[in-house]
Amino acid sequence: MAYRGERLMSCGAVPFDWHQAHVVVVSGTGPNLCGHAMVNAGRFYFHVDGLNDYPWFMNAQGYKRYLHENGKREIYRRWVQIPDPDAAQAKLEEYSIRRWRWLVLPNNCASFVEEVFKAGGSDVGSWTNCPRARWA
Repeated sequence: MAYRGERLMSCGAVPFDWHQAHVVVVSGTGPNLCGHAMVNAGRFYFHVDGLNDYPWFMNAQGYKRYLHENGKREIYRRWVQIPDPDAAQAKLEEYSIRRWRWLVLPNNCASFVEEVFKAGGSDVGSWTNCPRARWA
């Protein structure tokens, strides 16, 4: 199986660089034309991938491995201002200990990214659940 990252089972001991936060959208798998959204906080990437699974994380080297092994490419990366980094960190910690139920729409990779960023006070929009269209 291709690399998806490491299990995000706890992250409280590692404060991430929320001043360097980005939404990252990579190409989708198979017929998924919408792409796949991830949270980037400094050197780390976070995403959900699976029908009822825990979030995944990877460092910058793991991200390159993820792209290579999954035949993906980065479509775009957009900086996101996070006024309350502690709240974003807390939301990611909350999600790290529970399974994310993938419901295609609306509970998908885009909503995971949005919820983490909104917890940190960002005003990211929610006009579509298609990552390629949402943040382009």
